[in-house]
Amino acid sequence: MDTLSHTLWGAALFGKRGRFMLAMLFGALPDLVSFGLWLPAHLLTNGFQFGKPGLALIPDWVVVQYNLFHSLLIAFAVIGLVALWRKDVAFAMLAWPFHILLDIPFHTADFFPTQFLWPVSTSFYDGVAWSHPWVWYSNIAGLIVLFLWRWRHGDFKKRPG
Repeated sequence: MDTLSHTLWGAALFGKRGRFMLAMLFGALPDLVSFGLWLPAHLLTNGFQFGKPGLALIPDWVVVQYNLFHSLLIAFAVIGLVALWRKDVAFAMLAWPFHILLDIPFHTADFFPTQFLWPVSTSFYDGVAWSHPWVWYSNIAGLIVLFLWRWRHGDFKKRPG
């Protein structure tokens, strides 16, 4: 799934109790620490091109970062440690494993399959690409419905204090 959608899903589902921005950050985190670090340098060097980059252009460290931050085992271990001190922050961090759960069925074996049990296992599910029209439009519809529901129930009103 695209990083913007992950950001919005994370904020909509876990951005409560004044932690909207933190949930946005953790919704995007797995992509930011892998592609987000590499992409600016790649764009400056190679310019903008439509479509996904060739796998040969992507350095090994990006693959390692991708696997590390797309692992449910790593995500829940980190969130568990944070929860010992700050449960309110840990709740917003649940946007991170939700990102991974969305990626599992919507990544293919051809381009960055999500090895969600890494480093214990390199297993992955060969899913449907998130760019497929029925996935893309369902994603947009789901985000719209969720944000409208939260808005209708007053979740975005300024809280006193």
